[in-house]
Amino acid sequence: MAHLNIKINEIRENVHKLSKYLNDHNIEWSLITKVFSGDKEFLKKLLTPEVISGLHSVGDSRLTSLKNLKEVNPDMITIYIKPPADVYAEDVIKYADISLNSSFTTIKALNQVAEKHNKIHKIIIMVELGELREGVDRDNLIEFYQKVFNLPNIEVIGLGSNLGCMYGVEPTYDKLLQLVLYKKLIEAKFDRNLPFISGGSSITLPLIQDNTVPPEVNHFRIGEAAFFGTSPLNNDKFLNLSTDTFDFHPYIIELEEKPLVPDGIISDASIGHTSNFDKQSLSEKTYKAILDFGLLDVDYQELTPKDKDVKFVGTTSDMTVYDIGDNITKNNKKKYKIGESLIFNPSYMAVARLLNSKFIERKFIE
Repeated sequence: MAHLNIKINEIRENVHKLSKYLNDHNIEWSLITKVFSGDKEFLKKLLTPEVISGLHSVGDSRLTSLKNLKEVNPDMITIYIKPPADVYAEDVIKYADISLNSSFTTIKALNQVAEKHNKIHKIIIMVELGELREGVDRDNLIEFYQKVFNLPNIEVIGLGSNLGCMYGVEPTYDKLLQLVLYKKLIEAKFDRNLPFISGGSSITLPLIQDNTVPPEVNHFRIGEAAFFGTSPLNNDKFLNLSTDTFDFHPYIIELEEKPLVPDGIISDASIGHTSNFDKQSLSEKTYKAILDFGLLDVDYQELTPKDKDVKFVGTTSDMTVYDIGDNITKNNKKKYKIGESLIFNPSYMAVARLLNSKFIERKFIE
């Protein structure tokens, strides 16, 4: 069975480095574990007392994942990073100590459930800064906060924003400064203290290096940099973090020399995806390796072969074909054999999908 290698020591070390780096810049942070979909084995291996000690909280976008986080460590502070629907208020209060919100209807429901359970639920109100995903419209922000401040079982601990996830709107000093100004305005008008501006994520990390993060922005929500060592702002390695954290190993289940061009009438019935081929190459042949994964497991476009000579041919629901050329090494030996694996570097989305596939084995490398 194809498997995903998870280099847990490298990930732990990334978390430690980020904790030190952010602490040096007076920034608290939440480790966002959504790529692992609440996998308890992973959470137990990663969230050691030493790792947790450097974090403000651990967050996820799935309530089932937050439930698993609480089962792994009931005392750990959890944050629900996707604005919830009001129908999930009971579970949010049960499993999340903090939630990000942008709907007053939902916040009212959270207040009612929190009151029923004699709890005070903490929230961060999200502000729309141009990404056009979650966030309260800036023109309505003061009125929104005024209504929320009247709810007795809701504690507003800050405001935040999300940038770079949908349209790719870049975080900038000006965007983050808007959050700072809104915080000061709200605090002055309502005589309230908002301890957090949650304006950062992995995409914002390079701005710290450039000294373009206002000092009032003091909370980051980070997943990709911790698990992959990169920032999506430029897809470059951040600091000295490890980018060698995951390997995908599908196995070769067939290896034969075959024509470059398919033979027959091509219809629209195919469910697969294929690369383009040159019809002038009718007589050419090359070795094709069939691997034991497919569209149900992962998007091939999110995988990069470590062997640069390996080329994608096509994929179907449960098998994928790669062209491996003449299958001969420089020493004139066979390069690959049936039963061996090709090795790929998976992207963030690839890892997320592979971990959600029940047909992919996971192996933790200590």
